[in-house]
Amino acid sequence: MESLFVNTTEYKLIKLLGHGKGGYSYLAQKTDSEDLLVLKQIHHEPCSYYSFGNKIEAEERDYYRLKQSGIRIPLMLDIDRNNERIVKEYIEGDTIFEIIKNGQSADPYLDQVLEMSARARSAGINIDYFPTNFVVSGGLLYYIDYECNGYMEEWSFERWGKKYWSNTEEFRECLKSAGS
Repeated sequence: MESLFVNTTEYKLIKLLGHGKGGYSYLAQKTDSEDLLVLKQIHHEPCSYYSFGNKIEAEERDYYRLKQSGIRIPLMLDIDRNNERIVKEYIEGDTIFEIIKNGQSADPYLDQVLEMSARARSAGINIDYFPTNFVVSGGLLYYIDYECNGYMEEWSFERWGKKYWSNTEEFRECLKSAGS
């Protein structure tokens, strides 16, 4: 299995967790530990619908904006600006996407995402409400991405995100395009 360094610490990559518009996230472990972590490697692949500045700086800035807003997120454990890598806490559980895909309802978590939405709005930010960005662990909902942008009503949960939080036509289209 491949290893990557974050600053001077070596991490063994266990498996790819996801590939987003900003990077690749891997389940990882320090070589001297059994604790599971997430190692995110920033990429510079083109994205037709989103423009980026400095991605590693944006991840760090957004992390602190989210923490200040009170939105439940995994802790950032390390950042390697030169190699554009972040290590963060691993939140074990199913994503909202997996829950819906498996025929279950995300309704038990709507109050929590609406609370996150209110916190985001109050902080003047939007988060990415797509259901792959939310993990349920111990009955609590976590926003596992650090992406946030200036608040715009059209990208709020109520106007955009909720379209993907149940077995809607929009959700089924995403399943089709993902080949699921």
